[in-house]
Amino acid sequence: MAKQQPFWLGGASASMAACFTHPLDRTKYCIQVLSSKQPMLKALHTFAVRDGIKSLWSGLSASILRQTTYSTARFALYDILARNLQRRNGGKLSAGSTIACASLAGGLAGMIGNPTEVVLVRMCADGVKAPDQRYHYSNAIRGLVRIGREEGMRTFTKGLGPNVVRSILMNVSQIAVYTSAKRQLLLNKVLKLSDGVPVHIAASLAAGTIATTVCAPADVLKSRLQSAASVNGKAPGLVRIFVTSLKNEGPGFLMKGWTPAWLRLAPNTILMFLFMEQLQRLVAAKTL
Repeated sequence: MAKQQPFWLGGASASMAACFTHPLDRTKYCIQVLSSKQPMLKALHTFAVRDGIKSLWSGLSASILRQTTYSTARFALYDILARNLQRRNGGKLSAGSTIACASLAGGLAGMIGNPTEVVLVRMCADGVKAPDQRYHYSNAIRGLVRIGREEGMRTFTKGLGPNVVRSILMNVSQIAVYTSAKRQLLLNKVLKLSDGVPVHIAASLAAGTIATTVCAPADVLKSRLQSAASVNGKAPGLVRIFVTSLKNEGPGFLMKGWTPAWLRLAPNTILMFLFMEQLQRLVAAKTL
């Protein structure tokens, strides 16, 4: 059985990946919040021309804060749960057990990371809102403080249901698919691949593609819930947002932003697992 990985490893890997893919992440949230269709490249170009290249990294502090909470929790909890099951089962972990561990870890991480998710969505979506509807958070910490002070702690639970569902789906589709794809590639007697970067890229690309498709509906609903402004002290609920969006845009709205989501999540997943594999090797080398 492999040695237990440091609890911070998943969050560190995800944060490093987020620094590279944040412009795509921001564009994804903007497209999901918008009620009109806009191609990702056009949106990127619009933001860059209108606000400058630097604006594409607007909200990066919230993205890093989210990864240090959400991703740290989901990978650390999965590692703990998986290792406990492995001890009970003689060092083996079935596909069903992998999915169960990833689901539980993802659900708990979704609850832990929801407050930072609210800040992230708001900071990213500010670029497509009217000036009087923008939140203007200077950074993620300031955003958390303002939300708690101006709207109350309950606001941190906004979009919690869809976020937990999305987190479960994300964790299962990323961890389970990556683990399974990597195992199958290494066991393939025809390809005869070693445990290196090409295998990590191929496995993470499969995980990123499946994760994007599976998580799209929950991701869209979550973004719209968390970005919605309160009217007369009351924010629209999930059912109202779903019914209104379905009526105005049709069922296709649930897959809105899939392309930018994939263009963001696929490289993000690749970078995250590449960083994770290399950090694991560095940690292992230091403990020898």
